[in-house]
Amino acid sequence: MLRGLYTPLLLLLLPWALLHLLWRARRQPEYLRHWSERFGRFAGEAPTPVIWLHAVSVGETRASQPLVALLRRQYPEYRILFTHMTPTGRHAGEEIFGDTVTRVYLPYDYPWAVRRFLRHFRPALGVIMETELWPNLIAASQQQGCPLLLVNARLSARSAHRYARLPALTRQALQALTVVAAQTAADAGRLTALGAGMVKVTGNLKFDIDPPQDQLALGARLRTLWGGRGTLLAASTRDGEEALLLDAWCASPIDGALLIVVPRHPERFAAVEKLLEARGLRWQRRSQELAIAPETEVLLGDSMGEMFAYYAACDVAFVGGSLLDFGSQNLIEACAVGVPLLLGPSVYNFAEAAQAALECGAARSIENAPALLAAATELLGNDEARRRMGTAGLAFVAGHRGASARTLALLEEVLPGRPTGR
Repeated sequence: MLRGLYTPLLLLLLPWALLHLLWRARRQPEYLRHWSERFGRFAGEAPTPVIWLHAVSVGETRASQPLVALLRRQYPEYRILFTHMTPTGRHAGEEIFGDTVTRVYLPYDYPWAVRRFLRHFRPALGVIMETELWPNLIAASQQQGCPLLLVNARLSARSAHRYARLPALTRQALQALTVVAAQTAADAGRLTALGAGMVKVTGNLKFDIDPPQDQLALGARLRTLWGGRGTLLAASTRDGEEALLLDAWCASPIDGALLIVVPRHPERFAAVEKLLEARGLRWQRRSQELAIAPETEVLLGDSMGEMFAYYAACDVAFVGGSLLDFGSQNLIEACAVGVPLLLGPSVYNFAEAAQAALECGAARSIENAPALLAAATELLGNDEARRRMGTAGLAFVAGHRGASARTLALLEEVLPGRPTGR
């Protein structure tokens, strides 16, 4: 009955969804491709047997790497099927996994569309990364006998409040999941309060990701292109943060330093270019592959899939999404390469990790853009302080590894059959 009310509402939203795809395609033409998949129609024969992982976008796709590596080792006869919701997530899957996995879009949560998806691929097991609750998809998986797990699950207090507005529908969806593997005890508590049944705390998969060697090598090359100047990286910045940061830079630039701004979403590169031009700053593009001129103040990081390289090349890093109320982007990558980290006040998406990084000395908290530049100025002038923070970051990451092995153990308990040779 609850889904009987939810589904008609989705139908009413269908015109908006189609217009939204067209609107997004103005900046990312990839949104015009593979439309049929969003309604449960797929070309070609499905691989078999299949383990299905849903990673909505880039962050979830990257977080899945250590788990995918273990699945391949334990279940070599299974094909990994990735579903995404965004072109950037799909592109990230292609960059990371190449043709070793199958990639499609997850259909919209219409009953007929998700049933077509499940009938076509017939997954032996479904794994949803982080927190994506689609009631019709979950119900259809249960009806088809496909165990469905929510892994690396996180749920901030504000997200829990939003789900609590529809308590019966949320509880029904959560109780239909086979297992929930939460990142932290706080996440587990909020999920349990909303109605989740079997909930285990397994940790954050992102701690298990090793910086790729090719990215570290690229970082060394970028460092050479930047001419050995002191560098402040503003990583994965969100809408509104670049303007605050650039205004603070214009008011009080760091003498001799290079500011690198890497927007979170590629469709915003052009908007950040306009901000740079409007302020009269001397800037270059990363995509130009040129050495940084002595007079250049800002480098626009208009490239994808190079965040580890940016972190490896910089002296101090600020993690975007934390200056304004976005809850912060992934701070673990910076710690994994031993770079001193600056965090704004909004870290609810990584609350426990951020608190631990601050407590161990791997990160410092700043309240606003002027304070960010003041802290960066201090650190750029203090080699020993940067070294201590970097070392603390490496130890912080090392001490939180193991989530992928714990998650695999849960999958082994519910995956039908056993891998060959066991």
